[in-house]
Amino acid sequence: MALLSLHPLVQSRTATWVVPALSPATIDPDQALAMALLRDGAVAPHLMLRALAQNGDRRGGLVELLLARGLIAEPRLYAALTRLSGIGLADPATLRADPRLIDRLGAAYCLMHHILPSQRRGAATVVVTATPEAFQLHRARLTAAFGTVVPALAPPSRIEQAIRTARGAALARTAETLVPLAESCRSYRAANPVLLAVLAGLALLALTAVRPLLAGLTLWALATLVLTMAMKFAALVATLRKPVPAPPNPAVIARLPVVSVMVALYRESDIAARLIRRLNRLDYPRDLLDIVLVVEEGDQMTRLALSRAELPPWMRVAVAPAGRIKTKPRALNFGLTQCRGSLIGVYDAEDAPEPDQIRKVVDRFHQRGSDVACLQGVLDFYNPRTNWLARCFTVEYAGWFRVILPGLQRLGLPLPLGGTTLFFRREALEKLGGWDAHNVTEDADLGMRLVRHGYRTEVIATTTYEEANCRALPWVKQRSRWIKGYMMTWATHMRAPAQLWRDLGPRGFLGFQAIFLGSLSQALLLPLLWSFWLLTLGLGHPLHSPLGPGLTAVMTTLFVTCEALNITIGVVGLHRSGQKLSPLWVPTLTLYFPLQALAAYKALWEMLRRPFYWDKTSHGAFSSGQN
Repeated sequence: MALLSLHPLVQSRTATWVVPALSPATIDPDQALAMALLRDGAVAPHLMLRALAQNGDRRGGLVELLLARGLIAEPRLYAALTRLSGIGLADPATLRADPRLIDRLGAAYCLMHHILPSQRRGAATVVVTATPEAFQLHRARLTAAFGTVVPALAPPSRIEQAIRTARGAALARTAETLVPLAESCRSYRAANPVLLAVLAGLALLALTAVRPLLAGLTLWALATLVLTMAMKFAALVATLRKPVPAPPNPAVIARLPVVSVMVALYRESDIAARLIRRLNRLDYPRDLLDIVLVVEEGDQMTRLALSRAELPPWMRVAVAPAGRIKTKPRALNFGLTQCRGSLIGVYDAEDAPEPDQIRKVVDRFHQRGSDVACLQGVLDFYNPRTNWLARCFTVEYAGWFRVILPGLQRLGLPLPLGGTTLFFRREALEKLGGWDAHNVTEDADLGMRLVRHGYRTEVIATTTYEEANCRALPWVKQRSRWIKGYMMTWATHMRAPAQLWRDLGPRGFLGFQAIFLGSLSQALLLPLLWSFWLLTLGLGHPLHSPLGPGLTAVMTTLFVTCEALNITIGVVGLHRSGQKLSPLWVPTLTLYFPLQALAAYKALWEMLRRPFYWDKTSHGAFSSGQN
């Protein structure tokens, strides 16, 4: 059945415009629509009752629910809406948007509320909405922006498509440039062939003085090793100290806030259904939970999988328009404009959060002042026994999230955030400009910007389980992206070292160097440090003679102490995680970390040639048994 045009709302350019009266406030529009559809036999009674029960108290949500469930075809549904409200349907052949009209409201606002200022007709502006209730709800703002307004109806998907067509490029640019240029890495450019040739020439020249070069690199590697060991030891001691007593619980929260949680999906059609089931276990009032699944416009497979899934009313899809880059932080920046909550969370596609996680987050934010702008949850794995690599990854995460991060928090040092189970006060997040869309480790960078702007991050005792990346090549690809992001973050914040010193203070500045410069140096120079184990085997080394037995003994002691510290952190973290892995696996991380050197060299090359390339991590390979 063809959709109706704006007739009978308009007969000509000179016709008198009359806004049809909508249902009185005492009559629930969704119930009226349900009764009309039942009378027409358009929807089976048992399916309609189920839809009404799922819709709950969300006025105007029945239309989207019926369409999402595929319970009725769009033409039949909107024909019923037209009969009930007297509002005509926008002709799909002429449904278009004037970008200048959209800009008066803001493209993000129009997308969030499914409002399309379509075109001017004489002295009036035709405004297309998904439901009559949406027009009434926003009528005051529409009148203030356009004067005389006339409603028309169209399905949400067509409104979204029209807005993306008219203003998609602008929305994409905004998502890519929210962070001020001075705090972003987007000004970086790939190295040109001339620079690469110069670097290659310098490398060849350095080979003429191998011993001095190795000596200099060794000294630097040892210095950064001592720096990172000092940070880890201090964090371990701080974590093992008697816990600081929690502040007394304040008064019960009078009104729970709306919490929006974003999940950026890209080529995740295989795990979309599992993700929905896992998020459905979250124990938080459904009318206050707003899950936004952000998917790229060109990712047709994931969009199709989500359209076939039974999304509850508190989950919705936000389609990010195509832009110059395709990164998770860009998707999150776009998704932020579609979020309704005062608290903003981030999950990954393979995440399985604890059911009470949102309630814990809300309680902690309520207990803390506005300076605590971010809460970092604990990450763990639901496939720790898949293979040796999964066991090592589990031990590494246990040490990082249960020892190092809590220790850094107690020491008052900056915290590099993880990419998931993050929760923010929306006001603080928007003041910072969201995420740097060009940084491939956007979480760590945001953690530093939070500190520099006077905010604090706390680690909260709630766990999200995800899939351990336990295949060698995908592990190296994922880790190379993290290392490249660390390179970007260090270079960006070190543009003005004196200002960074003032922002972080002396202790915070040293902590920043230990976290970023120290870890980068260790990853890149790990083969050099490992080469000194040849001496313990009685084999030769270019620096054997210059070092002498005394310095060799000092280095050996330093290496053994470092391994002992890493093992201790791994054992403590594993014990605190509750994972039933044998502590005997912890020493094998000595053979695990050399993989990081391969990832570091890949990251260094990409930093020169493809700085903003996002090496996608595939999910779902080892979670078939996890629902």
